[in-house]
Amino acid sequence: MSELVSTRIRNTAGKLGLPHLAETIREYTRRADEGKMGYLDFLDLVLSEEVAVRDDRRFRQGLRLSKLPHHKTLDEYDFAFQPELDPRKVKDLATLSFVEGKANAALLGPPGVGKTHIAVALAVAACRAGYSIYFTSLDDMVRNLKAAETAGRLTNKLGTYLRPGVLVVDEVGYQPLERAEANLVFQVISKRYEKGSIILTSNKTFSEWGQVFGDEVLATAILDRLLHHCEVISINGPSYRLKNRLQAIERENDVA
Repeated sequence: MSELVSTRIRNTAGKLGLPHLAETIREYTRRADEGKMGYLDFLDLVLSEEVAVRDDRRFRQGLRLSKLPHHKTLDEYDFAFQPELDPRKVKDLATLSFVEGKANAALLGPPGVGKTHIAVALAVAACRAGYSIYFTSLDDMVRNLKAAETAGRLTNKLGTYLRPGVLVVDEVGYQPLERAEANLVFQVISKRYEKGSIILTSNKTFSEWGQVFGDEVLATAILDRLLHHCEVISINGPSYRLKNRLQAIERENDVA
């Protein structure tokens, strides 16, 4: 390829918003020459590479905006440490059919069993698949909504939790809520009903949510919308954090 043609292609690619193509056109032509590609094969190569680059850029941007505490995947989850948890149920969720159907997923169990890890892993998978995601603890969400309500910006702030295709609500039940706070949660749940997915984690059984939300009727209304289309996974096993702490203590004792 002549330098003049290469320069023209780079300029045109820049105008079309294809900076990757502008940077790599010589590499593409080298691969085309080596593979003795026809015109259509070469065009397919260029377009496929550009799509892959754009998807990766969108994925990384989505993760940056998601507020996820980490980006762990299901491959990093130690299913062997939770023998009562059927990996197939979790991997079924990872197909994201529930997200496609705008349904929900609930992960229940005591602290430390990996509920947040699985929730984050599902969110990362959803982001990779092109869905917008947002992570929050229940307490942070309530605090932000209360502050917005006080400032007269509640409708605006609700959008933070209504816009994403997947909303991850972590640590439901760690702190009891007042009725006014529970009503804010109800607004989020009801407005997202059949419009977007929620992935939540909770250390409380659903029968205890009346205590969490300070009102049995309100808790029932929340559960009614949340569970209508919902996959529920209970994890009843030992704590990863306790396991890691005990292992650290054992190592310290061995050194001593």
